[in-house]
Amino acid sequence: MNSRLKKLTKCQSFWPLMVLLAILLVNGVVSGGAFFQMRIVDGHLYGRLIDILRNGSKLMLLATGMTMVLATGGTDISVGSVMAISGAIACSVVDGRILSSLGGSVTAAVLIAVLAGVLCGAWNGLLVSKIKIQPIVATMILMVAGRGIAQLITDGKIVTVNSDAYYFINGGYILGLPFPLFIVGFFVLLIMLFTKKTAFGLFVESTGCNPVSSRFAGINVDRVKLVIYTFCGAMAAIAGLIESAGIKGADCNNAGLMIEMDAILAVAIGGTSLAGGRFSIPASIVGALIIQSITTSVYAMGVAPEVTQVVKALIVVAICLAQSKKFKAAVAARLTSRKAVSAA
Repeated sequence: MNSRLKKLTKCQSFWPLMVLLAILLVNGVVSGGAFFQMRIVDGHLYGRLIDILRNGSKLMLLATGMTMVLATGGTDISVGSVMAISGAIACSVVDGRILSSLGGSVTAAVLIAVLAGVLCGAWNGLLVSKIKIQPIVATMILMVAGRGIAQLITDGKIVTVNSDAYYFINGGYILGLPFPLFIVGFFVLLIMLFTKKTAFGLFVESTGCNPVSSRFAGINVDRVKLVIYTFCGAMAAIAGLIESAGIKGADCNNAGLMIEMDAILAVAIGGTSLAGGRFSIPASIVGALIIQSITTSVYAMGVAPEVTQVVKALIVVAICLAQSKKFKAAVAARLTSRKAVSAA
């Protein structure tokens, strides 16, 4: 029994999941059980737990892409801007502002927006893998320029759309559950199968742990990074579609604003080292749900939204300390010395 418990606690998803359950439990106690109440309206599930899943879908997608990027030892702080570009393109196509020959086709709008995200990710990957620019600097270029590009696409205006098919991306339901959950489930399952059933997952971990040794081992490190950044761009584009469908328009100034910090935090909470190496997609998904739960809890309790940022900052500090070998060694030494004094 003890061996099974030790094996369970060593699972990377275990402690993030315990934190998530603790947050939900506290909310349930504070709200007198109202937090867990759900109702069915027209065959659709509604409630705060459903809100967490729906609103957290964007962050879960971003966390999936960011997990792979951080596992290679890089980072991508441009995902918020890619979301703005994706939403701007999709809404402009549906509205007929651009490519009016397509007749406002939602399918075409989605495909073009995702293709734009792929190109943005490939651009980041090219700067990092081929030109050898530091990841934070390379992606900062698109972070700054991306919103300008989105503004050019929409002529600096907020583009609103009137399309039930486009609204379905965020507001639709299948089997009583929000449609964004099925989008997240599909891509998470796809990338997990790809990384677990092929050698690509090992290539990513090896690249993050030691890129020089990986090259000597025959791994094309540059190609791995290019693929990973491209995938991250695609996830950001899909997240942008969900957000723009939720607000029924494209707001280039606020779409995905500062969400890249939440994505990185979600991955860090999930236990993936910011220095690269071993990663866990499920743990990052749980990390995204933790952040969304904290945000929902703050709003539900009537606390000022600014408090959420303080809580996130404290979490970042705690994670950095938990990943610091010197800090853990100092704590262990202090505890050992106290035990020695007590024994004497």
